[in-house]
Amino acid sequence: MAVDEERLRAQQKLRMSHMPWLYFRAKPAIRAWAEPWQAEVQAALAALEEVELAAGCFIAPEARIFAEPHRPVRIGEGASVAADAFLHGPITLGPGASVNPRASLDGGRAGISIGAGTRIATGAVIFAWDHGTTPGTPIADQPTRSRGVRIGADVWIGANAGVTDGVTIGDGAVIGMGAVVTRDVPAGAKIGGVPARPLG
Repeated sequence: MAVDEERLRAQQKLRMSHMPWLYFRAKPAIRAWAEPWQAEVQAALAALEEVELAAGCFIAPEARIFAEPHRPVRIGEGASVAADAFLHGPITLGPGASVNPRASLDGGRAGISIGAGTRIATGAVIFAWDHGTTPGTPIADQPTRSRGVRIGADVWIGANAGVTDGVTIGDGAVIGMGAVVTRDVPAGAKIGGVPARPLG
């Protein structure tokens, strides 16, 4: 049974949205329609949010990117944001970095900075703010603070890992699946667990 070309293209777009590397590896015949599609997606986002989108980046139309005037989101050249990811600025995503499906990044006031080539895996959570926990005060009434999160270049943050406010992760570090990072991570370190500790 022949597949309708329009339905096939819709499926190809959905596939790219969840696996953006397919967009970057696409053959010329696919890039011929995929690049105008991406230009349309990015123009629609830029008309509504304070985003800066470098040439050659990929934004899934199903991504949720929110960037108020004082909370910009900057996406570097060749970087990607996959379907169902949540980004709330201020966030800077370096060239070639990727945010995979269902990852959640909230920059608070101080922001999240992610270096070139870094990979944020599915379901990872990075929060650059936190609630106070003073006894006797309802959590909804607690003050919040924001110190920011800094993630270097060529870092791999595994699926469902969490990074808390105030953390700096050095270049080339690897954060294991499901780890909860509450302290700075040196460059090149491999950590895992709850709370995260050096591995090996």
